[in-house]
Amino acid sequence: MSASLHFEEFAPGQVFVSTGRTVTETDLTMFSMLSGDWNPIHADAAFAKGTRFGQRVVHGALGIAMATGMMHQLGIFDRTAVAMMSLREWKFVAPILVGQTLHLELTILETEPGSSRRVGRVNRRLRLLDEHGAVIQDGTSDVLVLKRPAADSPAA
Repeated sequence: MSASLHFEEFAPGQVFVSTGRTVTETDLTMFSMLSGDWNPIHADAAFAKGTRFGQRVVHGALGIAMATGMMHQLGIFDRTAVAMMSLREWKFVAPILVGQTLHLELTILETEPGSSRRVGRVNRRLRLLDEHGAVIQDGTSDVLVLKRPAADSPAA
């Protein structure tokens, strides 16, 4: 049985929480290689030791990637998400550090059926939290989600 939800099953105020994931040295290194971002704050331990964080900081963009990955691991958009339409007002509230355990809190903000018979828009707030519940990153994102096929709709 799939945990996937159709447009009609989403409602403002619903909250979904992912499992945690600990950020590793490998995550930091692989993202540097993938992105090509070898800024000293990410790659030079001696340099980073002299910053206010006292250690290397994981790329903020990796936090976005982890948040979207955690969102898909929830399974609620499996086979029903059609397209992510936006990523707005994203805030990097606190640094991501190697060894932190992060999880996603996804809140449904708004649903808009629109005129399409096939899809509706779901606006969500994505908050990446650490193991203490502190907000690390925060933003909103719209997604197009499949509506229930007419045969699956309850009889009127």
